Amino acid sequence: MAFMHVDDKGWHEGEQKMHALMRTDPYMDNPTSPFLTPGAAQLLQIAPLLAVGALDDDGNPWTTLWGGESGFAQSLGSSIFGIKALVDCRYDPVVQILLGKMQDGEVAEKVGEGRPLSALSIDLSSRRRVKLAGHLLAGALGKPGPDVGGEVAKIGEAQLVVRVDSSLGNCPKYLNKRDIVVSSPAPVSASRSMPLPEGALGLLAKADLFFVTSSDAGAHMSTNHRGGSPGFVRVMSNDADSLVLAYPEYSGNRLYQTLGNLQISPEAGFVFPNFDTGDVLYITGVTEILSHRDAAALMPRSNLVVKVCVKNAHFVQQGLSFRGRQGARSPYNPSVRYLITEKSGINLEANNTSIVNAKLVKREMLTPNIARFRFTISDPSISGHWKPGQYVALSFEDELSAGYSHMRDDDPKSLNDDYVRTFTVSVPPDAPGLQKDEFEIIIRNVGVVTNFLFRQNERAGLEVPLKGFGGDFTIRQQAEELVPVVAGGIGITPLLAQLILLDINRVRLFWTINIRDIGLVNDTFTRSPALATSSILFISGMDSNTTADQTQAFHLVESSGARILKRRISDEDLHLVQGTSEKWYICTGPALKSKILQWLAGKEIIYEDFNY
Repeated sequence: MAFMHVDDKGWHEGEQKMHALMRTDPYMDNPTSPFLTPGAAQLLQIAPLLAVGALDDDGNPWTTLWGGESGFAQSLGSSIFGIKALVDCRYDPVVQILLGKMQDGEVAEKVGEGRPLSALSIDLSSRRRVKLAGHLLAGALGKPGPDVGGEVAKIGEAQLVVRVDSSLGNCPKYLNKRDIVVSSPAPVSASRSMPLPEGALGLLAKADLFFVTSSDAGAHMSTNHRGGSPGFVRVMSNDADSLVLAYPEYSGNRLYQTLGNLQISPEAGFVFPNFDTGDVLYITGVTEILSHRDAAALMPRSNLVVKVCVKNAHFVQQGLSFRGRQGARSPYNPSVRYLITEKSGINLEANNTSIVNAKLVKREMLTPNIARFRFTISDPSISGHWKPGQYVALSFEDELSAGYSHMRDDDPKSLNDDYVRTFTVSVPPDAPGLQKDEFEIIIRNVGVVTNFLFRQNERAGLEVPLKGFGGDFTIRQQAEELVPVVAGGIGITPLLAQLILLDINRVRLFWTINIRDIGLVNDTFTRSPALATSSILFISGMDSNTTADQTQAFHLVESSGARILKRRISDEDLHLVQGTSEKWYICTGPALKSKILQWLAGKEIIYEDFNY
């Protein structure tokens, strides 16, 4: 067994390295218990799932996921537990490692301390989990019961006896609820080579949970989970020579046990379950931990990222013995963070050592909840200029971050909030009335960052780091072609920045607006009168609560030349204008966008997507 130095607080060298890197509390003790605690034993007996990790003969970690109903794992007392689970005995890599050479009913007893393994007992219905690590004392692989369907040669009953050397209960963050039900596996090996097939890529695209096994030079093992929004694991490359994945590490308990292991032994094993179909993707590979600037260079807005260079992958259809019905998603899940290669943009933090700031110089209220903000750039030679239709990324972390907190049920999203926000630049470079180093944004007061901005006095001299400009929402107009644009509320801003490049007479704007935002419409048509005659407005919310100011602004819009309909937009409205192109530009909220995609089936749709 490899020797591993552990300090007086119970942390090994890799964990110490992670603590120093992330500047955690140097006096924090390791909370792991050197036995099966009563709480861990209780959860083990009621949890319907158990992720199990083991090392193959070449030292590669693999992970699997067993279960289906409570009671398949039981505490046997004295830090020992037993497992009796229906498993895929042909393609499951952990079954092959632990029991692959066993004949029906043959019992394998420990040699020396026994083979090291790790596990994670997890109940997704209550978001409870406990980590376990120890050694295999005995194991057997038998035939399943007579009521189990499927090919007997592929399905078996695994029985294991495990001694627990450590256990650790943990928090429920990033776990999405699911109700687990039993389902007989019918495993089919779909692919065990690279590149990954479409089915495996589809699994990764919707995955909101995976399990990972690591070890500290083989001495001790750890199996844990990572969860988030569907698609939080990104595919960097997928061809015959290179399969590389990447995922962000979110704010957690700051123990860094998995990452600490990876600092010493970068090999890791992953399992990605599809709870709907029972399909499963097994992966083993070599990891690389990226932090701070290096993390942001690969995945903007991330402070920690793990890259996985896959060595072996096996995609098995219907290989799991359970299914899961989707429940509530974790309120702690951040939005998906994309690779820098997936988004058009500049990452100044990664590519430059100089800090570029944006200074607030003017604020103009257009409605009680919408305002125009003007900023000046401290060094345009570094930031460069934006293209019409792009966004600016600004960081408000120094102004708003309250520092580390493990759990915040009152504001769960704040734990992974880096306070970087993207706003569409609403003017072209060198716009009339602006200096060369100035830009403007039009925003709605909808959250913590925008609320902070709305409370600022322009004379206070607020300065925030400017991360860069990005996005590629470019409206292209061919000769003699009418260009249709659908905007919702402040979704008008990408068009405003591009009006200077377009023949407005050949633009057809379908603009949906609530009467509360009528001041934005009035301001837009005052600045760009020609746009009014190319617009159809769909105005909702006019009732007895409409204010005098809103009514006055409405009458001004009525005289602008725009066509006004006092209702919501519908499918038929998009066919009012003849001669439009097959290409439509959309900038609306998700609900309306979903409807428009259905209404315009067969058309080419280009929509604004500023997930940065």
